Amino acid sequence: MERIEHASCRLGEAYTTVVHPSGLSVYVYPKKMTGIYALFATNYGSLDSTFSVDGKDETLPDGIAHFLEHKLFENEDGTDAFSAFSSLGADANAYTSYGRTAYLFSCTEHFGEALEELLRFVTHPCFRKESVKREASIIAEEIRMYRDQPWERVYESMLGALYRRHPVRKSICGSVASVKRITPEELYRAYEVFYRLSNMALIVCGDVSTEEVLTVVDRILTHKTADAPSVTRKIPRDAGAVAKPYTEERMQVSKPIFSIGIKDAVLLSDPRERLSRELSMSLLNEILFSQASDFYNGLFEKGLLTPAFTVGYSAAETFAFDCLSGESEDPEAVLRELKAYLAEVCKRGISREDFERCRRALYADEIRAYDSTEEIANRLLSFVFDGMEMFDSVELLEEITPEEIEQLMRSFFREDRFVLSVIRPKINEET
Repeated sequence: MERIEHASCRLGEAYTTVVHPSGLSVYVYPKKMTGIYALFATNYGSLDSTFSVDGKDETLPDGIAHFLEHKLFENEDGTDAFSAFSSLGADANAYTSYGRTAYLFSCTEHFGEALEELLRFVTHPCFRKESVKREASIIAEEIRMYRDQPWERVYESMLGALYRRHPVRKSICGSVASVKRITPEELYRAYEVFYRLSNMALIVCGDVSTEEVLTVVDRILTHKTADAPSVTRKIPRDAGAVAKPYTEERMQVSKPIFSIGIKDAVLLSDPRERLSRELSMSLLNEILFSQASDFYNGLFEKGLLTPAFTVGYSAAETFAFDCLSGESEDPEAVLRELKAYLAEVCKRGISREDFERCRRALYADEIRAYDSTEEIANRLLSFVFDGMEMFDSVELLEEITPEEIEQLMRSFFREDRFVLSVIRPKINEET
């Protein structure tokens, strides 16, 4: 097995990559900390419901990736994998995102046994008709619960306003109708296509050696998986006009909440270029919208914003957008103030002092991330399926110039790229 050592002299950090004979890519990040954190993930998420296998198109119901995440915890004998982890003193969980599904645990002892359980249950699917039907009802209730959460709804509505046809506009969980259509045969098909070990990664971070991890992997994954078919994901690239500029709903909230979305017109296929743009947008957001910014403090003093204000940029190969969310008695005024503020900053430019201060803040965030095994493992996962080196982010952050940030600001915030999603309090019908 070939081993690749990754190291950063600047950060004083290092990890090892091994491609196991089974086809699985294994990443071991030794860290002298109390707990050990492990992730077993597949390069498969909610966006991948339509794909082509050896040139033949297939479509599976929305939400099937998330459904698979739930069902894999059920063992062939009817027991639950969570119980096995609990008996070992380990905390287990899982999550599905737009492009990934990950199964994980953290522990302070019995690491080998917990890793065995993780590898075993994920690689041994069992989907019975009765249990699939029962799980569909559970997930349907989960979907209804999310739809009753205002912050989830305002964000999801924002995505629906930004995108006309991209599946990012749909819930990761799918819809009540779509999950009730899912069959055991479809679950097995999704598993067969996307849960091949060559499409997966194991990441372990903590006080553990590469040899300890590989000993367990050798014991559980004894056979090489069959050669993977040619799989092409059918996800449309959507950088065109927004679907609609405004959306509004009424729910049980004490004051209006909002999400302002700004659709990125630039979609990058090259992972390194995409990472550079993500870092540049994070830096630009810090300069423009942090709680130290003129924008936040000005609107806070006017009573238009509360501390419940967040900003974040999200990007993948087929979509990208910036999002500002908060609560305000007048969301439309927030949007007007935002546009006026951006016009003013674009006219006057960004000061070198603000640029350097905010870059130092982001650099400090990068350094702090290496103090947590969980943060390290999840950050590493965000890089590995793109074939990227995690340590590149610090280098790329240092390469960004004030001129590049100003150019990005002036090209990104286009008038026709804004959407406003609002949820207002329900009207009291008795008044």
